[in-house]
Amino acid sequence: MSSMIATRDAYGEVLIELGAENENVVVLDADLSGSTKTAGFAGKFPERFFNMGIAEANMIGTAAGLAAAGKIPFASTFAIFAVGRAWEQVRQSVAYPKANVKIVATHSGITVGEDGGSHQSIEDIAIMRAVPNMTVIVPADGVETKLAIRAAAAYKGPVYVRLGRNKVPTIFAADYRFAIGKGCLMRDGSDLTFIGTGLMTAQALAAAELLQQQGISARVLHVATVKPLDEELIIAAAGDTGAVVTAEEHSIVGGLGGAVAELLSERCPVPLVRVGIRDRFGLSGKAEELLKYFGLMPEHLVEAAKEVLQKK
Repeated sequence: MSSMIATRDAYGEVLIELGAENENVVVLDADLSGSTKTAGFAGKFPERFFNMGIAEANMIGTAAGLAAAGKIPFASTFAIFAVGRAWEQVRQSVAYPKANVKIVATHSGITVGEDGGSHQSIEDIAIMRAVPNMTVIVPADGVETKLAIRAAAAYKGPVYVRLGRNKVPTIFAADYRFAIGKGCLMRDGSDLTFIGTGLMTAQALAAAELLQQQGISARVLHVATVKPLDEELIIAAAGDTGAVVTAEEHSIVGGLGGAVAELLSERCPVPLVRVGIRDRFGLSGKAEELLKYFGLMPEHLVEAAKEVLQKK
């Protein structure tokens, strides 16, 4: 874990690369291009950038129209607006007809910080998971974000990519390969399995280090694609280690923890502890303070690991 970069910054960089490579790539934003980092694309390709104003529903509908005309639209705003205000358009105009629209939402989770509970989207994964035809991706770092955006551009159909505001550690090497629907083994272990997504995978890796010092061997899986899940990878890990802890910067209701619980209850029942936001709204504060307050630090994952081991 060396360099630090915000996933939204990586998004801004790769958009410019894609714009130069493919003239069908177009970008829409809801008057937040400075924050979502689509402003760089706007500067390079002004004829392919559309500031739709503070009109998220119209932005998604327009993106669907551009997709119908053969373009590859990337529509961006904050997660709370992309999933909340524009939900009906996402469902009816994008997912229902399988429109080739990429919704890339930034400022997700509690690490939005001082903006508080009104702007901290902690239910967006659950909402998008429930929409048929929607692929849901939550990258862990800048390296994976760029690869995920490229994969989304190449994929035919609706995609939701969840990005954050703050800088996060780089956990992937430059030669990392990303594939939609595939998780990856970050660290092997035999006593339990951490399954992380987004910034929580770095926290899980740190927790595994702490556990190793106490003689506990933790496997760490990173699952960027929350839908469709890499079921075989998860089932194999659950079967090998006999205990699972999920970790996400999202509500434990309907997110990664819910998805893994659904899978394991049907195909490989083992003790499970879900680490995430416990069915409540966020608060205003600095990102690090909020991660501590809501129990999303490595030491909290260590506690969850010991809890799940007692259930084996």
